[in-house]
This record gives sequence, structure tokens and C-alpha cells, in this order.
Amino acid sequence: MPQSPSTSAPQYDPAAEYRAGVAALEAKDYKKAKTSFDHVLSVTAIDANVHYLAGMSRTGLGDLKGARKFYARAAKLDSTMIAAWRDLGLTDAGLGNAAKAQETLAAIRGQRTTCAETCANAADLKAADEAVAAAIASIPVPPAKDAKPMSMAVPPASLLFASASFGDGQYLAAVALINERRYEDAIAALKSAQRVFGAHPDILTYLGFSNRKLGRYEAAESYYRAALAAAPGHRGATEYFGELMVERRDMKGAQRMLAALDAQCRFGCTEAEELRGWIAAGHSPHSL
Repeated sequence: MPQSPSTSAPQYDPAAEYRAGVAALEAKDYKKAKTSFDHVLSVTAIDANVHYLAGMSRTGLGDLKGARKFYARAAKLDSTMIAAWRDLGLTDAGLGNAAKAQETLAAIRGQRTTCAETCANAADLKAADEAVAAAIASIPVPPAKDAKPMSMAVPPASLLFASASFGDGQYLAAVALINERRYEDAIAALKSAQRVFGAHPDILTYLGFSNRKLGRYEAAESYYRAALAAAPGHRGATEYFGELMVERRDMKGAQRMLAALDAQCRFGCTEAEELRGWIAAGHSPHSL
């Protein structure tokens, strides 16, 4: 008897797939890297860093049109990701699209103006500006019909191939920052940890929690859903998602989250009791 789609579909561990993709990218095995990052994106499509790495793998394979889509998505998801803006501009130049490359260069220069050469990313912005400007200047007039694959632009090793200990340190720092209610700083630390570990459900859960505390409910929901897609039985994500539903007055949804926790915690657990308390009290966003 054939299996149903829900049981026969491939199951991916996004954190493991992410690590495999980074290792393949480091080894210049771009085909394997592409496969791994595509698997990660099938679970969570909101991670700018994974979109960027998926673009890098396609650049390595010479698929500039495919790479461009992922760089553009990464830049949209995280407007501060300088590497994504840089490689988007370089890719457009590689495709002979001077107008699009100029648009990206203007965006980079806008960030440089805001930075005023004093922010932490000043040197990276300057390098991106110079790289894209040089690439635009090298576009043939008229453009070549068949763009040649450009050389791969690899971000600093500290960002792409950071060690597990660095990721652990950033994660623990984020937890401490959350306890201090410094949610913006916590998000920055969590994203650094995410560059090491990928779509880890604990990191996604705390990204959801921090965004929720800042009133960014749609972003919070996206992170909670991604955490539960990566680990359907994650009790922390289930509890916090239920709390978000209470804040948004979706009491039926909150009850569903509580039922999921009760099914897991046959002898009780703190997550179920916390959410039960939220539902009973009927918290509003202004009562927290």
C-alpha cells in the first residue's frame, strides 16, 4: 500500500543541512551546497543568510540568473547585509545589466551616506561600493550576449565559516540580552549564531520571542512557524506561539497550541502551564 504524501515526503533537519551546505561551499562543491541550502529553504524561507548562501552556490555553478534571485531576496530580507547588496550588484554587472547594477550601487552609497564612514560596517560598505563600481565600468558596450560566470565573492571567514564556539557564545549572549530586555541587541546576536548553526529551532524561537517583545508580530509568527517546521515538537516555540495568539486575541489558536503541549506533556510541563495561565488571564499586549 503506498504511503500518504505526509509520511512519504522527505524530511530534512535544517540545521544539519545548513552545516552540510556551508562545508560544501567551503570545499567548493557548489552542486552539493545548492542542494543543501535548497533543503533548508524548504523549511524556512525567511533567513536572509541562507538565501545569500544559496545565491553563492549558484554563482559557483555559473548560474548568474539563478544567483541574482537569491541575492535580491537576501537583501530584501536583511537590508543591512552588505555582502548580499555587493554580490547583487556584481551579478547584475556580470549579466551586463548596467541599469540594475547602478540601482544597487545607489543603494550601497545610500547606506554609506547614512554610515558617514563612522559605523562598524564602514570598511565593508566602501569595499562593496568600489567592487560594484569597478564591475559596472567593465561592462562591455554594447553588453555581451552571453555573460561569463564571474569569480565568486566570498564574505569574510568570520561571518561564513565561523566556529561552533563562536556561535554558542553568540547564542548565550543573546539569551542574556533577552533577560535584560535588550531585544534589538539579542536579535543581532541570534543572527550571528544563525550564520553558524542555520535554522536551529532554539535560535528561531528566540528570534520570534525578541521580535514579539518589540511588537513585530508578523515577524514573530514567521519565526515561530519556522521553528515548528524544523522541530514540530518544540515546546518553547509552541508555548510562545500560543502566547502570541493570546496577544492577538486568537484564543482558538492559543487553545490549539495548548492542546499540542498537553499531548506532549502527559505528566505536565512548565510550557503548558505557562500558556494555560496566559489563556486564563487573557493577557493583552498592553498588560505585559
